[in-house]
Amino acid sequence: MARRGKKKGRPVSGWVVLDKPVGMGSTEAVSKIKWLFQAEKAGHAGTLDPLASGMLPIALGEATKTVPYVQDGAKIYRFTVAWGDERSTDDLEGPVTKSSDLRPAEAEVKALLAKYTGVIMQTPPQFSAIKISGERAYDLAREGETVDIPPREIEIGRLDIIEHHADRTVFEVECGKGTYVRSLARDMGRDLGCFGHISDLRRVEVEPFTQEDFVTIAELEAARFGARGEDKPEPADGAEPIEIPVDFDAIDALLVDTSAALDCLPQIAISDDAATKIRLGNPVIIRGRDAPVEAEEACATARGKLVAIGAIEQGMFKPKRVFAG
Repeated sequence: MARRGKKKGRPVSGWVVLDKPVGMGSTEAVSKIKWLFQAEKAGHAGTLDPLASGMLPIALGEATKTVPYVQDGAKIYRFTVAWGDERSTDDLEGPVTKSSDLRPAEAEVKALLAKYTGVIMQTPPQFSAIKISGERAYDLAREGETVDIPPREIEIGRLDIIEHHADRTVFEVECGKGTYVRSLARDMGRDLGCFGHISDLRRVEVEPFTQEDFVTIAELEAARFGARGEDKPEPADGAEPIEIPVDFDAIDALLVDTSAALDCLPQIAISDDAATKIRLGNPVIIRGRDAPVEAEEACATARGKLVAIGAIEQGMFKPKRVFAG
């Protein structure tokens, strides 16, 4: 008897800008979204710790090809540093490793901000996904090892105090790729001589997405199941997704278009004929007086739909990554 092939799911494409709740891991969130959309393919653009909430952009289908552009985008976090204790994980999850009775005045904290603004060197936390000799730092840390993690260059656009209290300070930071907010809390606490750790962390923006793009699990479930939301069946671990006859129009309407991730690139409008050639891997002549003559990367669209990412050289668009029509 022939074996039945594994169901591939729907070829749905776009971005789910999820407002991830506290307690849900990034991989778990991707699996949940993939199941809700019955999607063929899914991935996220930047891990968010289980203890953190907020923006986790999840790409479906063809949007997975644009993940690197979102990963490289600036991010904004709202976070609270609790003063007085340093913890092994630099957040609430780990045990206290250092303590102090000192508490900083707001003026002391404010005077420190300039040191953490601009291009700086930062050492990632012991509990991080950094690879050390082929192993993740958090795996080594869980085994009780203290590893030497080299500092890395990061960029912080701004770091502002939102609220200050006797035992904690609320900050907002706009930062580039690779920044660890937990390291900011650790390092500021050490500089102030009082120690500190993250007690609350929320990511509010990942460029180019904003809070207006947010969607919650509850909203997605309501769109997917409607009045049957309370009776929705979930697949067991490792089991095949449970197929339910349903109209996907409502949940698909909550997707952000794939092309939104490429707002950072020059946009080239092309004809349907040119789109057909590009999807076959062929270069085309770029027409129009406003079209750039040279660009290392640009995206071509036809009738507002994303066709390809490519280079523009001497008036020709040369596709590098093509999207299904």
